[in-house]
Amino acid sequence: MLADVAPLAPIRRKSAAELHFELAALNAEYAHALDNERYDAWLDLFVEDCSYRVVPRENHVLGLPIALIHCESKGMLKDRVVAARDSTMAEPRTIRHFITNVRVLDADEDEIRAEANVLIVETMINRMTEIVLSGVYLDRIARDGERLLFKERLCIYDSLLIPTSLIAPI
Repeated sequence: MLADVAPLAPIRRKSAAELHFELAALNAEYAHALDNERYDAWLDLFVEDCSYRVVPRENHVLGLPIALIHCESKGMLKDRVVAARDSTMAEPRTIRHFITNVRVLDADEDEIRAEANVLIVETMINRMTEIVLSGVYLDRIARDGERLLFKERLCIYDSLLIPTSLIAPI
């Protein structure tokens, strides 16, 4: 006769508030990494087989494939980091990301689809602070144990005009 075995406890789904908090924390880590040029920490927020694109709103709406930045793997993200870290000569600046209005669009055990508004400002020591970009992030996010990682981050920026000095990932 088989010994009494307790049934497995059902997997507890995250509440909407817990999921929102996790997404806000992920976006805070993302902003902190980029604002402080901690590119290795930024890379750690992505799965290996990821997608990262920065696209003007007009191209997105019209379904046009042209992107300002288009990376289809973590290896391509690493190349972007090398360019930002080693290959550029730029005037010193401070960048700040403001990621707000995080919303869960859909979620299951494997993937979370979310969106958030983004505003990026830049300050040079001898100039007024300027807006670099405003737009929205559309994300596909995977759970890796207790961590959330980006599978896809699509940044759709509102204006066709952006500074030519855009070097680092946004």
